[in-house]
Amino acid sequence: MPISVVPYIPTYITVHLGTPSSSAENVTVPFIDYIKNVASSEIYPTWHYSSLRANILAQVSFALNRVYTEFYPSQGYDFNITSTTAYDQRFIKDRTIFDSVSQLVDELFDDYIRREGYVEPLSAKFCNGTTTQCDGLSQWGSEYLAQEGTNSMEILRTYYGDDIELVVNAPIQDIQYSYPGTAMRRGERSPDIRIAQFMLNRIAQAYPAIPKIPIVDGFFGPQTEASVRQFQKIFNLTSDGIIGKGTWYTMVRLYSGLLRLSELVSEGQPLSQLNFDYEEFLSYGQQSQRVAFLQYLLSVLSQFYTNIPFVTIDGVYGPATRQAVMALQRDAGLPQTGSVSEATWDAIAERFLSIDRTVLASAGLTPFRSSLAGELTPEEIQESLALHPNQFPGRSLEYGQTD
Repeated sequence: MPISVVPYIPTYITVHLGTPSSSAENVTVPFIDYIKNVASSEIYPTWHYSSLRANILAQVSFALNRVYTEFYPSQGYDFNITSTTAYDQRFIKDRTIFDSVSQLVDELFDDYIRREGYVEPLSAKFCNGTTTQCDGLSQWGSEYLAQEGTNSMEILRTYYGDDIELVVNAPIQDIQYSYPGTAMRRGERSPDIRIAQFMLNRIAQAYPAIPKIPIVDGFFGPQTEASVRQFQKIFNLTSDGIIGKGTWYTMVRLYSGLLRLSELVSEGQPLSQLNFDYEEFLSYGQQSQRVAFLQYLLSVLSQFYTNIPFVTIDGVYGPATRQAVMALQRDAGLPQTGSVSEATWDAIAERFLSIDRTVLASAGLTPFRSSLAGELTPEEIQESLALHPNQFPGRSLEYGQTD
């Protein structure tokens, strides 16, 4: 699911040999063989090395985007991608693979393109640039650029923009579909329920009739059930308040659609949203980027919880950070150890995410949301945050005032 899963290279991919709704055959092939087939079907093996590299990276990224967004499974199909260029990219069953293409794919199949600061593989659309035109890469145009001495990344940035980067050596694993396998209902608690709550709140921004869930905590309470029931009513599903497979994948499809994750121009899934999972025990005296991220969360919380003191973001777990953690622990009813265990981290993350969903939705208010904490220095985080501990206006705010 785009909310919590780091993109990976699927061991196998299932290709539908026709348009999505046709009764064509499905074939399951190793992903690396799929890319070799597509590259041999889409481009000429005699093209310049830089052009071949650029096109193969685009083909890998496009296919991974289809897998990552569960583009076809979320619509009820039992395949990951089709073989037709009207929808995806060309795949010809049992075709001959060119040696030069095969060697390059061996090198590139676990690399992909993404926008800087975002999670999802770029939906790197392309066309031949002669008989068809598109907003993405021109295959023949890439060859002309390569002949002029342009390298593969320069070619990709020509067509996809300067804000792209290359992820290399991505992990390889079997496809893991996001639906947890069993229906979720009132009274249950799980990470999958938290994902569902997150999706519902994002969908509710576009469909205000769906009540937002005030606290995204993974507990399926009455407010979550009310949101699910209204969602089901709006989208003509059985309004039973239970998140089964049909309801789940309708959420996935709408969430991906609203963020335009399957399009070349996407709202994007911020990398920072992957950092809320508990990673390690943090305590006094440590110095790391993870400590800096902890300080960032605490500094935001201090703007909304008067008992939590403001923390300077310097990556050093000093006395001020320890005091802020203890204040949070008091508020959450946890042992006041001053160290961050999993329970303390979850309490911090839940409070931050609740504020983020309801108050800080604007990237202009929290520019840090679009960056990965681990890739910024404490000084850059502090500058990005742009908050000051003394935000109180100096007088009480009362009913009927305007300001």
